[in-house]
This record gives sequence, structure tokens and C-alpha cells, in this order.
Amino acid sequence: MNGTDYYNYFKLHPDQNGRYGKYGGAYLPPDLEKIMTEIRDAYDTISRSAKFISELRSIRKHYQGRPTPMYHAERLSQKLGPAQIYLKREDLNHTGAHKLNHCMGEGLLAVYLGKKKLIAETGAGQHGVALATAAAYFGLECDIHMGEVDIVKQAPNVARMKLLGAKVIPVSFGLKTLKEAVDSCFQAYMEDPISQLYCIGSVVGPHPFPMMVRDFQRIVGIEAREQFYDMTGDLPDIVTACVGGGSNAMGIFCGFLADPCEIHGVEPLGKGTKVGEHAATMTYGKEGVLHGFNSYLLQDETGEASPVYSIASGLDYPAIGPEHAFLRDSGRVQYVAVTDREAVEAFFMLSRVEGIIPALESCHALAHAIRLSRNSPTHSRSILVNLSGRGDKDMDYVIEQYGFGQDFQL
Repeated sequence: MNGTDYYNYFKLHPDQNGRYGKYGGAYLPPDLEKIMTEIRDAYDTISRSAKFISELRSIRKHYQGRPTPMYHAERLSQKLGPAQIYLKREDLNHTGAHKLNHCMGEGLLAVYLGKKKLIAETGAGQHGVALATAAAYFGLECDIHMGEVDIVKQAPNVARMKLLGAKVIPVSFGLKTLKEAVDSCFQAYMEDPISQLYCIGSVVGPHPFPMMVRDFQRIVGIEAREQFYDMTGDLPDIVTACVGGGSNAMGIFCGFLADPCEIHGVEPLGKGTKVGEHAATMTYGKEGVLHGFNSYLLQDETGEASPVYSIASGLDYPAIGPEHAFLRDSGRVQYVAVTDREAVEAFFMLSRVEGIIPALESCHALAHAIRLSRNSPTHSRSILVNLSGRGDKDMDYVIEQYGFGQDFQL
């Protein structure tokens, strides 16, 4: 592990400059530096406040429905072989995904700072729905920037955001997906950083956002470790989660960094290896700066972000959270990739075998667990998958493109 101290990891990372090794930081225009310092100082204060922590715990228990369950996918395990697959059921968190974990924390921070509006980007729509929910809970306005391509793909979540009182702002430039939604939201934030708080939807962006989102998502890993041990009397052999920006993955990984478990992040290989056909940043990217932070980035010869694609709207982002980049370089976390077709097969398999319809994002991690099970038929291992969201939002798209799974050997 290259000598990294994982027992004191969260005290040491990030450092005072918001860096995880050489990654992270805050690459900002001068007019935003003061605002980011204000946000960082406010977070440093309230994150140590008993009143804030007590209120957040109450929200998680009485509003979000935490803790979410740990589930042994026994029928799926029997179908695939000796490996035993377990699911951390973040799909049962209120609003249907892990995103509310950090949105409620960011909403509390906005109230503390006296902000009037929450703004954010969204790809799959789960972050948009979660932030619209938080805004309604705290009595704040809410603007959600979303690419026009994703608005069509994720129509149910667009309707939910509007029902919750949010204004959905279509983004019509570039590829009209997640990266452009972030661009649009950053521009809107720079126009008025005083009355509104930009609630970044993953462990990306300038410091302190990667740290804040990680800290709010740590509850997933804390719960999962305790639940798995209570259920089995042991720790999992492998912990895995899908990775776009990387919030759900950092959430569950945090619970196991100091343990003798393998940890696997799973990226979208999409349609293939050509530029524009995937969003496998760790596999094909190199160091670069995007949206105010330094990390791995899919980029062209000039350093501009390359076009990306994934069937999962929440994963089609050309960069990855800086902490993930650090954990890859340290050797603590392995990063692999699965294709669209593998993810869709996992979607149908979990639906048919366990009666759970998963989000296409989560299906990437599930597909990796299925691959591991098939590739080691004589070796029994326990695999914990972070089922980061439910698939209601994806049903229409999957059925339109793939029917009801007739072409898959399930």
C-alpha cells in the first residue's frame, strides 16, 4: 500500500491545500477564491458542531430512512457459483439513491451560510431529485442544470424534480450531457456566488467539495461494515462500486480502507475503446485539470476534455474524483471497466432473479461481481456491491433499446 496510513487516513487526507497526494486542489478564478474559503471555513466549523451532527443524524433516521439494509442476494449467488454476493441497498434510501446523503448535508450548510438557493448539475437525475428534495425540506429555491440528451433519457426524474419545486434548466451545447451540465452550472454559480450554494453532485470540483461529499457519504461505508460483520461474522473479500465522479464509491470504500479487503471501482467502458465511446477515465485518462480540480482526465492533445459516453447518464463524465486518483496510485483500490451490454445483462439478471430493479449506474458494479463469480467457479468469495440506486428512471430507456431481455442468456 505504499506506506499510506489508512488507520489515520481521514485525518491526513486531504491536506490543508485540499490535495490527495498531487491530486485535488482548487483551481479557481480570483473572484471565487474568497467564496470557497468561506464555504470551507463554515464546513470546518459545523462539521465539528454537536448541534449540526445531531440534526443530520435525525434527518438520516427519520426522513431518509437510514440505515439502509444489507441484503444477501442468495438466489443470484446460487445461480452464478460459489461466490456469495451481498448488496448495500442504497436504492432504498429516500429518493432512490445515495445522493440524498450529501444533499441533506449541503442543504444544512446552505442554511448555516444564509443562502437562498441551491443549484447543481445532474446526469441521471438522481442528484437533481435529491437536491430538489433537500431544497423543499429546508425551504430553499432550487435550480438544476441538465443536458438535453439526459432530459429525454431520464424523463421520470425530470418530472420528479419539477414536482418537488425545482427549476430544470436544459443545457443545449456540446454533447448535452453531464459534463456540459457541470459547465453550465459553474457559469451560473460564478454569476451569483453570494445568494446561492453550488451543491456539487460527486467527489469532484475544487476543494472543499470532494472532501465534503466524501464525508457526507461515509455513512454508507460505516453502516455497511457493521452490517456485513453482524450478518456473516467476517468482512467481505471484495467491496465494489460503480465510478463516474465517484461519490457512491467513496462512500462505501471509506468503511473498508483500513481492512484486508480488496476494493474495486468499476468504470463505464460503454460501446468500446474509441474516443467518445466510453467514460473509462482511469483506464484511458491522464493527469489534467477540469472544473477546478486536478485528477485523471480523458483529454485530447491540447488538454481539453474528450467527449465521453455511457449508457448510464450518471457515469458519463470525463474526469474522476481526486481521491480516487490518489487511491489508484497508492495501489489501495483497483479500477476496472465493464461495457454497456454487461451492465444491461446485470440489470435484467437482478430484476429477474432477485426482484430488484437496479439503476444502470449500479449495474456496472453488479456486472463486475457477476464477472468475478463466473471467472472463479471453484473459489468461494464474498463480494459486497454498493447498489447505489434504483432503476425506475431507466426502465423506459432499457425496454425501448433492449426489450425485456430476450437477447440475453439469463
